[in-house]
Amino acid sequence: MGQVTGRTVRLATPTDAGVVARLLFDFNTEFESPTPTVEDLTPRFARLLARDDVLVVLAEEDRRPTGFGYLTLRPTPYGDGPLAQLEELYVVPALRDGGLGTALLTRAVDEVLARGAIEVHINVDEVDTDTRRFYERHGFTNIQPGEDYRMLCYIREL
Repeated sequence: MGQVTGRTVRLATPTDAGVVARLLFDFNTEFESPTPTVEDLTPRFARLLARDDVLVVLAEEDRRPTGFGYLTLRPTPYGDGPLAQLEELYVVPALRDGGLGTALLTRAVDEVLARGAIEVHINVDEVDTDTRRFYERHGFTNIQPGEDYRMLCYIREL
């Protein structure tokens, strides 16, 4: 089911909620982003992972979690399938630059394609040049085809 150099990438289930919660907590902590506790995230992921419009691809090595991708799907009037949003993609620091991010992203795109998605959206901080290069290497762009200006994402916390 998606192996890269002995690593497995699979779909997470509600029973993986605590594992995914820990990975997201570690991700946010590493980048000094505000984060709920693992205890708060775990029941949220249990509910989210039971939904049809949410999926998490989970990477493991010897049954040890090594990374994840969290995606949501939403309807759109611009096509017959949903839009996919890659909300988070994380690889534990010691395993970066070894193809695990590519394996996670590939499995994530395959999974949303299987659900009929017509586009994948990803938000990346402009200063995060390594991450931007990673996504660009995999065919993502911040410029709409046929245009010469960048797409922007605006946020308002509620």
